[in-house]
Amino acid sequence: MKISYNWLQQFIKLPENAEKTGELLTDLGLEVEGITSFQSVKGGLNGIVVGHVLSCEAHPNADRLQLTKVNIGNGEEVQIVCGAPNIDAGQKVPVATIGTVLYDEKGESWEIKKGKIRGEVSYGMICSEKELGLGESHEGIMVMDNELVPGTPVAEIFEVENDEVFEIGLTPNRADAMSHWGVARDLKAGYQQLGKNLELITPSVSSFHVDNRSLKIQIKVDDSNLAPRYCGVTLSKVKVGESPKWLQNRLKAIGLTPKNNVVDATNFVMHELGQPLHAFDAGKIAGNEINVKTLKAGTKFTTLDEVERELHEEDLMICDAEKPLCIAGVFGGIGSGVTEATTQVFLESAYFNPVSVRKTAKRHAINTDASFRFERGIDINSVEYALKRAALLISEISGGEITSDIDDLYFKKIEDFQVFLTFEKVNKLIGENLEEETIKSILASLDIRVNNVTETGMGLTIPSFRVDVQRESDVIEEILRVYGYNNIKFGDKLSLSVANSSKFEDYKIQNLIAGQLIGQGFYETMANSLTTANYNKLSEELKDEYQVEMLNPLSQDLSVLRQTMLFSGLEAISYNINRKRSNIRIFEFGKTYHSYVSGREENKHLSLFITGEKTAESWNAAAGNGNFFYLKGVINSIFEKLGIKDLKVKSAKSDIFSEGLQLSGKKAKLVEFGVVKKSILKKMDIDQEVIYADFNWDEVIEMTKEQKTSFTSIPKYPSVRRDFALLLDETVTYEEIELIARQTEKKMLTSVNLFDVYQGKNLPEGKKSYAVSFVFQDEHKTLTDKQVDKMMNKLQHRFEKELKAELR
Repeated sequence: MKISYNWLQQFIKLPENAEKTGELLTDLGLEVEGITSFQSVKGGLNGIVVGHVLSCEAHPNADRLQLTKVNIGNGEEVQIVCGAPNIDAGQKVPVATIGTVLYDEKGESWEIKKGKIRGEVSYGMICSEKELGLGESHEGIMVMDNELVPGTPVAEIFEVENDEVFEIGLTPNRADAMSHWGVARDLKAGYQQLGKNLELITPSVSSFHVDNRSLKIQIKVDDSNLAPRYCGVTLSKVKVGESPKWLQNRLKAIGLTPKNNVVDATNFVMHELGQPLHAFDAGKIAGNEINVKTLKAGTKFTTLDEVERELHEEDLMICDAEKPLCIAGVFGGIGSGVTEATTQVFLESAYFNPVSVRKTAKRHAINTDASFRFERGIDINSVEYALKRAALLISEISGGEITSDIDDLYFKKIEDFQVFLTFEKVNKLIGENLEEETIKSILASLDIRVNNVTETGMGLTIPSFRVDVQRESDVIEEILRVYGYNNIKFGDKLSLSVANSSKFEDYKIQNLIAGQLIGQGFYETMANSLTTANYNKLSEELKDEYQVEMLNPLSQDLSVLRQTMLFSGLEAISYNINRKRSNIRIFEFGKTYHSYVSGREENKHLSLFITGEKTAESWNAAAGNGNFFYLKGVINSIFEKLGIKDLKVKSAKSDIFSEGLQLSGKKAKLVEFGVVKKSILKKMDIDQEVIYADFNWDEVIEMTKEQKTSFTSIPKYPSVRRDFALLLDETVTYEEIELIARQTEKKMLTSVNLFDVYQGKNLPEGKKSYAVSFVFQDEHKTLTDKQVDKMMNKLQHRFEKELKAELR
C-alpha cells in the first residue's frame, strides 16, 4: 500500500522528515518496506530558468534554424540555436541551461551540453511544453508570461510537487490503516507516546447541502445481510473533464492514473478515508431505480475491462430497473460509468459483506482497490461521511449541483464492541508493569473509550473502524505497539523450570520414526490440508456429507479439508514424475478431517509412498522396484522400533487398493497398506505402480504407551537353521504356516521366513511351492541335531495334517 508523505500532512503536521516518520510507522506495526521519491514533473524542472529573447536572427548555415541571444538572469546573456517556428525576439521562454537533465517519453534521461550546431555554438536549449513534461504540445517553444523576471526558476512558477511515498506492507488485520486518514491516526498515537501532542485534522463536510431536489434515484436492497448499509446521492450539471493538478498529483504519487474529475474524486476519497465509492452515469440508470440484489446463475455481465463474465447466484449486483450495472464492491460495468458526455451522476457509498465480496472477487479473479478494502472490512459508520466528502469534492471541481437528499439505508445499526481489560493480563502478556495512566493515555490516543475503571481493570468501547479488535488480547496488542516493543526492558535474571515430559510425547515418537525413515532413504513432505472435493469421486469411502467445507475458499481446488492422506501424496509423486524423478520414497505426518453427525473429527496419520526403483542404478547392484513386500518390511521395522508386537493381519478393506493388508492391535486398526488401484493413478497422471501405507498415528501412539520395555541378554549359544520345501494348495497363506509353526514350537523357534515361492511347470494344478526357513535357538545350551530333528518332525506333522502339505 502506497502512502504519500505530503498527503499525510493534510491530516497531521508531521514534525519529522519522511525517513524518521517511516521509522515510527514501522514501530507502530505499519512496516515501511521502502520510501520512494515522487515529482509531479520528472526531474523537478531543475536547471530550467526563465529566459528573455533579446534577438532572433536566421542561422547563417541552416534555413530552419534561428540564432538567438537570451538573457537568463543576473545580466548573463547566452547564444542558443533554436529550430522552433514560433521563436521571436522579446519573448519570455523556458531555458534549459548547461548541465540540466531532461527526460524523453520513455523516461530516459539526457543532459544539456554546450555544443555546435551547423558551426554555431549553442549554450542551452529553449524548451517546448512536452520537453519539460508540462503538456503535450511540441510544435513550438513554450511562450511564458511577459511579466516574468529572467533567471526565475521555472519550478517556482509551475509549483512542481516533490513528495516522498511510503510502501507499507499492510497486514490483513489492519483494515483501519488502508487510507491516509487511518495512517495519520496511528501517527498521532505514536507521537503522543513520544510526548508530542499533534492535532488530527479531519476533512470537514459541514458545508454539505442540497442545492435542489430535481433528480431522485429510488434505492432498494433485497438482502440486508449482503449490504447492511447503502447510501446514495445525485449530482447534476456536472462537467466531466480533467482534474485539477493538485488532485492529479495526489493520485500519481501513489501510482494511480488520473481519469477524469468525477472518477478521480472517488479514488481520492477512497485513498483518503478508506471508503470505496462508485459513480454511475445517472442518465443511464433505467427507471431511476437502483436495486441491490443477486441475479440468476449464468447471467452474462460485461465489466469495465470489456470481459464478459458469467455471474454466480451469490454475486451481489447493483442493478437498475432493467439490467445489472456493477458487481457490488468489486468492479463496475462497461455501460454505466462516467464519460465526457455525463452531466448527471449517481454517487454510491456502501458497506458490503466482506465474505460476500471476497468470494465474488476470487470467483471472477478480480482484485481492485475497492474489493481489497471491502474484503477486509471498512468502517460502516463512515459510509455517509465519505459520501458527503466525495459529493462536495465533485461539486467543487466539476461545477455540479447536489440534486437529492442522501438516501441512507442502514438496516440494523452495528453497536461498538465492548471489551473488559484486566491489568493483570496486560502486565502478563507485555511482560512489564505499565502505569494505569499510561494505559489510559494510549487507549485515548487510539480512540478506544474507557467506560469504567475498577481495581482489576477497565471496561472499554472499541471504535467501529477497528474491526480487528474483538478480544482482550487484541487490545493489549494495540497498547504494546503504541507503547513500543523497543521500550520493553529485559530482566537481569533468566528463570527456567524443568518440565516433566513423557517419553511417549507425540513429537518425540514422531521424530524417532522420521529419523528411521530418513535413514531408509525416505524424504519427508508437508502437504496442504486443503484439497478439492473432486477426489471424493475416486473412492466410495470419501463421502460428500463427511467433508469439512471452507466458508471462504481461496479456489475450488482448495475448497475442502482432506479426508485422506492419499491424494496429497499422489500429487507430489505426479509432480516429481513429470520432472523426470520417477524413483520416489516419501512420508508425511498430517491430519485428516471429517464432519460426522456426532461432530467434527481430526485424526493424525503417517503416510508412506513408494514408487519406482528402491536402489539407485549401478553396475554392481541389481535394480529392483520398491514392491509390496519391501513396504511391508519398512512397516515391520517401524513397529519393531516402537516395540509393538503380536499384530493381527487380514486383507485391507479399503477400495483404494487393488491388493493390500491391514495390521491391527488389540483395539483398533493401526495401518493399511497395499498397491494403489490403476484407475486412481490414471486420474493423477501416474503410469507406474505406487505402494501406499496409511498409519492411524493416534492409535499407534496409544499402543506404544501400552508396551513395556523388556531387556534380554545376547544369547551365548549358536542358532540352527532348517528349511522345508512345502507343496501346498494355492489357497494356503504364509500367515497360516507361520501361525502353526509358532504354536507348535513356542520356546526354541526364534524366526520363520518365506524365502522362495514357485508356481507353474512341473507342479500339479492348483498347487504352489513355498520354501520356508526355521531358526531355532536355546538360551542355555547348544542344540543337538536330535533335538532339532524332533522339532522339525513336529512341524512337518502339523503342516501335513492341517494344511495337507507335502515335502518336495
